[in-house]
Amino acid sequence: MIDWGLGLTIAAIFVLLTMSAFFSGSETALTAASRARIHQHERQGSKRAATAGRLMQSREELIGALLVGNNLVNISASALATSALIRLFGEAAVVYATFIMTALVLIFSEVLPKTLAILRPEGFALVVAPIVRVVVIIFAPVTVTVQHIVRLILRLFGVRADDELVQSAREEIRGAVDLQHAEGGLHKADRDRLGALLDLADLEVSDVMVHRTRMRMLNADDPPDAIVGEALASPYTRLPLWRDTSDNIVGILHAKDLLRAIHAAGGDYAKVNIPAITKPPWFVPDTTGLQDQLNAFLKRKTHFALVVDEYGEVMGLVTLEDIIEEIIGEIEDEYDVEVEGVTPQPDGSVIVDGSVTIRDLNRALDWSLPDDEATTAAGLVIHEAQTIPEVNQAFTFHGVRFEVTERERNRVTKLRLSKNAPLPD
Repeated sequence: MIDWGLGLTIAAIFVLLTMSAFFSGSETALTAASRARIHQHERQGSKRAATAGRLMQSREELIGALLVGNNLVNISASALATSALIRLFGEAAVVYATFIMTALVLIFSEVLPKTLAILRPEGFALVVAPIVRVVVIIFAPVTVTVQHIVRLILRLFGVRADDELVQSAREEIRGAVDLQHAEGGLHKADRDRLGALLDLADLEVSDVMVHRTRMRMLNADDPPDAIVGEALASPYTRLPLWRDTSDNIVGILHAKDLLRAIHAAGGDYAKVNIPAITKPPWFVPDTTGLQDQLNAFLKRKTHFALVVDEYGEVMGLVTLEDIIEEIIGEIEDEYDVEVEGVTPQPDGSVIVDGSVTIRDLNRALDWSLPDDEATTAAGLVIHEAQTIPEVNQAFTFHGVRFEVTERERNRVTKLRLSKNAPLPD
């Protein structure tokens, strides 16, 4: 005789396990799917993508509804299984039901649907989004109540759920870039360019400027022919002019304006009126953000600015090219003077100019030296040593051995760096 009651119970258990698989797979798909790809589908007119996007924006409500539904069907399935097995095996069926339902839920309602969802999260999310939206609406009262209870319990322990930090979009992109590089999907140069673009908003002009000790400047009090000669011998098209002291910048001389003036003077350098063709200098604070400075360059349609500290003292200069190089790497043309700032040695060490920035050093050697407290290699040594080191003095910081090889007065000009090299006894 057919036991229709037992058959209906088994069928109900099967339906509940299927629903559990749906909830588990939907949760994985909608949390693992790329919001950028979903947004792209939405822009192409997909209504399912629009629904999925709204669900992903309300992630707390989404996960809450799916967890409520999942637990409800799992508990119901377990209860039905226990009831059915008790009718067949008596009280011992509780143990059988526990093992059987654990295996069924684990394999068919958790691992299998989650694996399928993680393989193609965007496609899975687009398929289930309309149904999940209905589930979220149905369980909304329960979800809201549960959330309030959880927050009240957390507040008893001094934890406020509203204060949780959400990972920014830039950090998410940076993590994806680093992961792609680690897995071989991006070359180091591509990773560096993308990383530099993301870092632009966190940098200041003082991080990329040409320091005043490396600036090429002209003395406005020199004779015109001497100024013209120095300007023509320079590899740069824009040169600051100073008068009386090097801190007193009175103008910027552009090579194109100089050539026009020379032509107008019939080639006689002595007749060139240098002050008349110079442009007024533009001073910017050293704390100006690099993104703001880039926008200012584009707005003013100029490429050159002098950097000053809080006391108005000239610290260096920054150009549009400096900012672009920070993103795409060094730009060299036929007039650039090549300076070997980082020179690998046969023994595996590296000779570094003290003025080389830590960011450039990390890029060149694929290191991760910190640049929070110092901008240059010499600055890092002085900061870590808490003193101005002597020649041949060596230190080990952050897994790198720094040996001072040259020093000019209070400036460290040359360093020998070697990775993971111990200090001599």
